[in-house]
Amino acid sequence: MIDMSDKNEKNEKNDKNGTIRIDKWLWAARFFKTRSLATHAVELGRVLQNEQRIKPAHSVKAGDLIEVQHGEQIWQIKVLRVSDVRGPAAVAQTMYEETAESLAKRSKAAEDRKYFREPAAQLQGRPTKRDRRQIDFTRG
Repeated sequence: MIDMSDKNEKNEKNDKNGTIRIDKWLWAARFFKTRSLATHAVELGRVLQNEQRIKPAHSVKAGDLIEVQHGEQIWQIKVLRVSDVRGPAAVAQTMYEETAESLAKRSKAAEDRKYFREPAAQLQGRPTKRDRRQIDFTRG
């Protein structure tokens, strides 16, 4: 049986302070698969805290507004609680609340993608001779 007392003590320590590193929080809230991916996104400026660009070691606390750009999706969320333990998805979703504006934008973007696919999105790398002919034919 695995002893979880060390993880619980560590988690309680962060709860007492009420802050945690943003890269750890993004990983625990399941926005990124690994902490290194979360760190890289923060370094590239794809994560904003209170509309400010931040560094990966910046602290996050309950009540902060965070904007996360991951691929084509952009989330605007409010931090409800902090934790450095990555748990199940259902628990991770209780750590934040998405703003109504963000939810509306993401659902509209999903609907747009459903009805219209960008033709260039299907191309992988350099087009073949056949692909080039089809492109030229569609352009006229």
